[in-house]
Amino acid sequence: MPSKSVVVGSAVGLHARPAAIIAEKAGELGSDVTINGVDASSSLMIMTLGAGNGATVEVAGDDQAAVDAIAALVEQDLDA
Repeated sequence: MPSKSVVVGSAVGLHARPAAIIAEKAGELGSDVTINGVDASSSLMIMTLGAGNGATVEVAGDDQAAVDAIAALVEQDLDA
C-alpha cells in the first residue's frame, strides 16, 4: 500500500475548510485514501485528527497517484 509522510501546511491545521477541500477531492478520486488511518473522504474524520500546522501525518491508499494528490493538498495552505 503506497504511503507518504507530509507536513500539514494550513495555518490553522486540518479544521473545517481544509478538511472539506481534502474530503471532496478524495471522494472524486475513486480510490481509498486515509490520513493517519482515517477515511480521507470524510471531512469529519479528518477534523477528529486534530492535526495542526506543522504536524506530520501519513497519507496512504490503494493508488500512488491518489496518495500524491491528497498529500499535495495536505501540504498546501488551504485557508489562503
